[in-house]
Amino acid sequence: MGSSIGCALITGAGSGIGRATAQAFAEAGIDLALVSRSPAKLDEVAATVAQTGVTVKTYPLDLAVVDQVNAAISQIAAELPIDILVNNAGIAQTGEVLSTSLSDWQRVIDLNLTSVFQCIQAVLPGMRERQRGTIVNVSSIAAHHTFAGWGAYSVSKAGIASLSKVLAAEERAYGIRVAVITPGAVNTPIWDTIPEEFDRSQMLTPDVVAQSILHTVLLPPQAVIDELIVMPRAGAI
Repeated sequence: MGSSIGCALITGAGSGIGRATAQAFAEAGIDLALVSRSPAKLDEVAATVAQTGVTVKTYPLDLAVVDQVNAAISQIAAELPIDILVNNAGIAQTGEVLSTSLSDWQRVIDLNLTSVFQCIQAVLPGMRERQRGTIVNVSSIAAHHTFAGWGAYSVSKAGIASLSKVLAAEERAYGIRVAVITPGAVNTPIWDTIPEEFDRSQMLTPDVVAQSILHTVLLPPQAVIDELIVMPRAGAI
């Protein structure tokens, strides 16, 4: 093991914030279990971060297939002592509420919120047994600010914030910390799917968010960041 911390499981680890978080954790000596839909991207990330000397294992998994998530993550948690869970995987969807189809709505809620719920349920038994653990859920400033045309996404991220608060209250007696990282716009591949034009040079970089996540998990055990809002210097975009 590269660290006294058991292992960190990171979802959406193939690109963007997840990939940057994997790199930051590896440089801090934290062993990794990386989850992403793309085996090729996972292999690429694993080869890079393994150069730091930490143990890295990869698990190709489509978190959008929510009825399979609990069993798959539970299997990982049975193999490895998951002391850190970073729920980062997500998608964006734009469109007015009136014109959003039920299938698009459900697709966003399934991946951005329900899969997080499933991952949490899978790792909690082990964390409770060891009486320690940190769960970091990546939300968005869209959970707090109103952006027309981002209904499904905003609801999913507001759900993350609410779920995290309830979970924190339920799990603190077991020595488990729950934190929400709430970034403003981050320049990741998620924007490649958005038809609107944004100045991506003004956005946060994945590395900035990754360092915020790392700071959160490395706090002394008696301290927790309930929610950390990290905004681009230019403000909301």
